[in-house]
Amino acid sequence: MSNHQTALSPGTHTVDLGNVAQRYHVAGSGPVVLAHPGGPGLSWEYLRMPAAESHVTMVYVEPIGTGASGRLPAHPHGYTRERYAQALDGLIDHLGADRVHLLGHSHGGFVAQHYALTRPDRLAGVILYDSAPVTGPEHYAEAARNMEEFARRNAGRPGLDGVLATWESLGALADDEGTTRAARGILPAYLADYWDHQERYAPLFAITGTYISGLDDRLAPDLVDDRDALGSIRAPALVVAGRHDVICGPRWAGELAAGIPRADLVVLENSGHLGHVEEPDAFARAVTTFVSATAR
Repeated sequence: MSNHQTALSPGTHTVDLGNVAQRYHVAGSGPVVLAHPGGPGLSWEYLRMPAAESHVTMVYVEPIGTGASGRLPAHPHGYTRERYAQALDGLIDHLGADRVHLLGHSHGGFVAQHYALTRPDRLAGVILYDSAPVTGPEHYAEAARNMEEFARRNAGRPGLDGVLATWESLGALADDEGTTRAARGILPAYLADYWDHQERYAPLFAITGTYISGLDDRLAPDLVDDRDALGSIRAPALVVAGRHDVICGPRWAGELAAGIPRADLVVLENSGHLGHVEEPDAFARAVTTFVSATAR
């Protein structure tokens, strides 16, 4: 069996990227789509997209510093977008793929934007899923407004106070256990209609988190503001967002799509931050149609 076939055979794989282990998981068949999860630090399993796997080869990245992948010497610091991009370079080389489609969800979308801006020749297309072109105070203020609307819309729901308390605690995360509790505690806010479908969404609460500081190895914040650079993205682009996403919703999706030349925009009307779970068929249709149209 060739290296290419081995690297893309279904299952779990680990590749050594210069003394840092990169774990990834393969499912499906067809054009290759690398999926970079969010957080940073969230376990890859929440991003599993069975509906898409019927049409494309999904390569779920377990980012360095997270889960069973290796840690940097400066852990939990040093996980900048450029460092994640370097890990993607090594993984794409290992896969033996010419060009791939890169899907980034949430924080993974920040990584995917950076990759599209700095390594366009390695991409057949980029999918920015529930992401934004900017982080920092402006992004936080928009999320805070959306959380206030979420609280009004769900007043009286059991457990709402706990969700809001989790939201207020996010800035104080400092370890893996706290990151896992926060990831589970905030989930109802990340779904458009959690309380009427709790049994359906119960498997999501298996999510785990690894604490990643968001600081570089010199302890400076790795902030994002790609708005002025979006016009230079040459790769075909698809922007996907949930109408009710509180953290990276339609405002940011609109800015991404407007800024990237010829980008396609899909808004999932009945989804929050996890459209691949909330509207799996519509999400998979958008992704696979885009991939089929842009695959070489």
